[in-house]
Amino acid sequence: MPQTPPGKEVVVTDKAAAPIGPYSQAIKAGGFVFVAGEKGIDPRTGKMASGIENQTRQTLENVQVILEAAGSSLDHAVAVTVYLQDINDFAAMNAIYAQYFVKSPPGRTTVAVSALPAGALVEIQCTALAP
Repeated sequence: MPQTPPGKEVVVTDKAAAPIGPYSQAIKAGGFVFVAGEKGIDPRTGKMASGIENQTRQTLENVQVILEAAGSSLDHAVAVTVYLQDINDFAAMNAIYAQYFVKSPPGRTTVAVSALPAGALVEIQCTALAP
């Protein structure tokens, strides 16, 4: 197995869903944590949550535990990208999202896409400070 370059740390936790492809849950480098696009897969069952609200909640739970495994937190998030399979789910996603980013929310971009892996309705990518 190749060595990880100096200054680049792979972040892995079994408290979040395992990657469904050849990528890391997150990379810690240059004072930041770069969390890969997470979906609403329950790490205990390996199954996708049902509905946009439950998927958004599980997705953010996955992001949260990955950040914590890297020594960071949602409070340290600086940029988030949300991918929605249906832009009509924006309000429902946003209501759950607001519960997780209460104080000083990060910058965010939300885009609608034609499809997401594993049939997900939402995918969330996050960059946070690595204190």
